[in-house]
This record gives sequence, C-alpha cells and structure tokens, in this order.
Amino acid sequence: MTDLTGGPALPQERRVVTAIPGPKSQELMARKQAAVANGIGTVMPVFARRAGGGVLEDVDGNSFIDFGSGIAVTSVGNSAEAVVRRATQQLQDYTHTCVMVTPYEPYVQVCEELARVTPGDHEKKSALFNSGAEAVENAVKIARTHTGRQAVVVFDHGYHGRTNLTMALTSKSMPYKHGFGPFAPEVYRVPVAYPYRWLTGPENCAEEAAAQAIDQISKQVGAENVAAIVIEPVLGEGGFIVPARGFLPRIAQFAKDNGIVFVADEIQSGFCRTGQWFACEDEDIVPDLITTAKGIAGGMPLAAVTGRAEIMDSAHSGGLGGTYGGNPVACAAALGSIETMREQDLPAKARHIEEVMKPRLEKLAGQFDVIGDVRGRGAMLAIELVRPGGKEPNPEATAALAKQCHQNGLLVLTTGTYGNVMRFLPPLVIGEDLLNEGLDILEEALGQL
Repeated sequence: MTDLTGGPALPQERRVVTAIPGPKSQELMARKQAAVANGIGTVMPVFARRAGGGVLEDVDGNSFIDFGSGIAVTSVGNSAEAVVRRATQQLQDYTHTCVMVTPYEPYVQVCEELARVTPGDHEKKSALFNSGAEAVENAVKIARTHTGRQAVVVFDHGYHGRTNLTMALTSKSMPYKHGFGPFAPEVYRVPVAYPYRWLTGPENCAEEAAAQAIDQISKQVGAENVAAIVIEPVLGEGGFIVPARGFLPRIAQFAKDNGIVFVADEIQSGFCRTGQWFACEDEDIVPDLITTAKGIAGGMPLAAVTGRAEIMDSAHSGGLGGTYGGNPVACAAALGSIETMREQDLPAKARHIEEVMKPRLEKLAGQFDVIGDVRGRGAMLAIELVRPGGKEPNPEATAALAKQCHQNGLLVLTTGTYGNVMRFLPPLVIGEDLLNEGLDILEEALGQL
C-alpha cells in the first residue's frame, strides 16, 4: 500500500477491509469536526486517498465502486492521463496571471472549444468562471444587460447554486436556502413537466405544464419584463427529473417569441453525461446561453457561460470576470478533459452505461415496490423511492438504502426535492463489470430494507 498513484492505473476492484468508516477515516473525521465549519456536510464518512477509473480508495484501504463522480465532475475518471499531462505542463509554466491583467492562450483555447462543442452553428463567445453558481449568476447579468429587463423565470424543483442570487433561483429550501435570506428579488417560479408526479398523468404532462408555465409568466410577470428563462434540461438536485418531451421546446419557443434569453443550465447534465455532449440536444434545442461546469475540467474548478456572440457582448468591458476565473491550470485540465471525451467517444460510453443500468433498474422496480420510478438518460440515472402502495415520498428508505450501499463498498448519492431519489452518476470510463457489481450491491441492499 505504498504506491500512491491513482488514475486509470488504479486496480479496478471493490475492496472492503474495515468497517465503514475505518479507523483512519474516523481519526480524520474528528480533526474535520474540530477544524472545519459544520456547514460543510459529508455524504459518506470516509476520507479519499486516491481514485481513478470507476473506483475511489479511502485512507483505510477500502476501494469503493464510484457511482457519484464527485457529483458528475470526474466524468473522464479521476486523474485522467490527458488532464494530468496538460495540467502538469501548465503548472510548470505558470499557475496564474489573471486573464484580466495579462491574458493567456489556454483561456482562448477553452472558449474556442466551447464554441465547437455547444449546440448551434451561430457565432458564439464564452466567459470563464470558477463554479456553476458563478456561471448562472453571470448568465443572468448578461441577459439583463442584453434585454434591459430584470425578471428571471425559473422552475419548480430547479437547482442553480448557493450564491445569494442562485439561492433565489433554487427551488429547495433545506439545506440550500434555509436561514440564509433575504434573497435577490425579481425571481419567479413556474411549474415544470415532472411526468411521475403530474396529477393528470405523464401523457398530459408536457402540454399542461407548458401551458401553465406560460400562463403564469404572461399574467403574473409579463413576458415583456422577463430577461431570462433559466432551466436545467435534466433537473439535477430536484431529483433527476427529465421533463416530458415537448415541454422544453415549447418553453424555448415562447422565449424566442418574446425576446427572452433562454438559458440552459447544463452544469450537471453537460459534457457527455446524458449520452450527448449536452442534454438539450435531445430535443434539438439551441439555447441562447448555456452554463457549464462540473464535468468540464476533470476535477479542476472551472465554469463557463457560452452563447450567442451578440448577447455575450452585451456586458461592458470589465463587467464580467474575477481574479481566478479561467485559471490557466484549470483551462489546461479542461482541454485534456475535452480531448479525452473526443478520443474515447464518451457520449457513446454514457449511452452504453444506460443500456447496462436502466434495464436492471427497471427490473428492480418490478421486484421492489419501494421504487416508484426509474428515469434519466445516459449516465445520469435515478430511482425515486416511495411508500409502497402510492407515491408518497420515502426519504427514510432512501437514506437507509444509501447507507447500506456505502457499507458494502458502493458510493451512491441521494437527491430530490423530497429527499427520496437515489441518483447514479458513474464515471463515463467505468468498466461494465463494476457497473454490474454495483447493481448487485444495490439489489442486495433493497432486499434488506
């Protein structure tokens, strides 16, 4: 256990050699509790030592199958070769100059790549930031300067970040908003097409939800007052909700007809996660602005707003930026990440993950009535847990299921407005054997509820 090399060379195996958490993780947790603010929570009380491919190893020598990817970040795997190679070279050259002081080529290269890979063949420009929340906040700033309007429309179950403005945009209170107000004004929330929970059934969901949303915007806000409509093409923290087909195109068309900037928040769903480079491509939606982060840079902090050049250029010189935004090392990592996505055809790998996982999840739903719904696309899949006999959310079973999986060497994450959704976000480079072993652990855990 002296070799500290992670990345693709790490043995791709599940290995549980201590209780979870092990003694070294318990010691580190005591130190964390003494030194780190309580507001920084922990999903799984083990401390990482190294990671790569489809596994994460802790300080006690346990190796977990990774169905979380650091919340959809390490899509290319931890310490992917191209990411390490490019970032290491950049570290040796320089770590920082601030692009607003002396610009550098990696920043420009990332913006050029974003223009190539994002939807649409129109002229595009980008601005780079540190986090998804920063990207969303700056997208709103850009939309407001472009339109001269103030109102922003978001959707039930949406999540957009933890800054003051993005908390206002986010639907769920605990833990993201509780006690942190007052929030930014001029934010309006409308229904989203949530097929599993639509009262008149999924077959009516798209049309009715779109009609309700458009009616509320028109009557309660006034379309002429709306700067931006911001939506996740697949809603992440709200429960991996895939809006009913037809809903997103209808909302996008409404935005276009009324001079509203349509913003696709692809921070969790973007960069090959759903089987396409971006989730909005599934219904041929070309957003005016698209926000990205998470999977963009293989684990390095980077985010972007990319969009129509005439909209992106609305903000005055100096109005966008930040000291660390588009850090050169993070940009180099992003170039390595995009290189890996292309060379290994990670959209196809995401689709294969769905082909392996979704039928098994649907089979489990037939065996265990605690599973009310199976949904998602590509390697962004989920099960919604309910109390048997109905659709009442079952967060207790969800928490117990996650804990049992953790104890048996499978790293999983929960989510959802009601805390009753288990989401699956494996690295796109994970092996099929690990996928099936992880599903075996999930099946065993379901049997123990």
